[in-house]
Amino acid sequence: MVSEALAEIEGQIQDIFRALSNGFQKLEKIKDSTRRSRQLEELTDKMRECKRLIKDYDRELKDSDYKNDPSTNKILNEKKQSMIKELNSYVALKKQYSSSLEHKRVDLFEGPGEGFAEDNVLLASNMTNQQLMDHGNNMMDETDQAIDRAQKVVHETINVGTETSAALKAQTEQMSRIVNELDSIHFSIKKASKLVKEIGRQVATDRCIMALLFLIVVGVLAVIIVKIVNPNNKDIRDIPGLAPPAPARKLLWISD
Repeated sequence: MVSEALAEIEGQIQDIFRALSNGFQKLEKIKDSTRRSRQLEELTDKMRECKRLIKDYDRELKDSDYKNDPSTNKILNEKKQSMIKELNSYVALKKQYSSSLEHKRVDLFEGPGEGFAEDNVLLASNMTNQQLMDHGNNMMDETDQAIDRAQKVVHETINVGTETSAALKAQTEQMSRIVNELDSIHFSIKKASKLVKEIGRQVATDRCIMALLFLIVVGVLAVIIVKIVNPNNKDIRDIPGLAPPAPARKLLWISD
């Protein structure tokens, strides 16, 4: 029975092998030497990771050796050898591409040698005047075409710079609008906070007035109740409207 750790490591190794296969197929289609070199570096990193995983696989295999039967250990060791062999094939392929890249770089940096210059001299000496003029015209045409290509590149660069500048300007204006909106929101929040405080004060004042009116009403009701219960109470005689009615005065008539 294969342990989960071995199965997981084997799955990761197989994923890297698939990535290496696809990467080398992609490398075949890349013509630019810089991109090829970058792709080769990425593949080299994957091979290093694969080598580390194979070491982990071997370590885990040794740790679980006593748990497995001999036939299972034999199969697992054969898998390990197969993975090592496959990794070595990719390493050899990487060396082959690296060597090819180095040769191209040497040719690129060395440029035309002395022998090439001598061939050109011998070729020019064997040309007629008309052939020399035609050759010179061709070189001038090639130079003009190179200049035209360079001008196109410059114009494209200027256009890209203009578009980038316009985009940056639009983004700057948008950021400015956002800042103004944030300032407006902050001002509105501040104003709302003041309004809430004023409303709170007004409510507090209204509550005080209502409490005072309530106390007055309660006091009046208390006096009325007391007057009804004890109409002869002297303490409330002097209160206007609550004192007992004055006795009716009798008019004395003096008869002749």
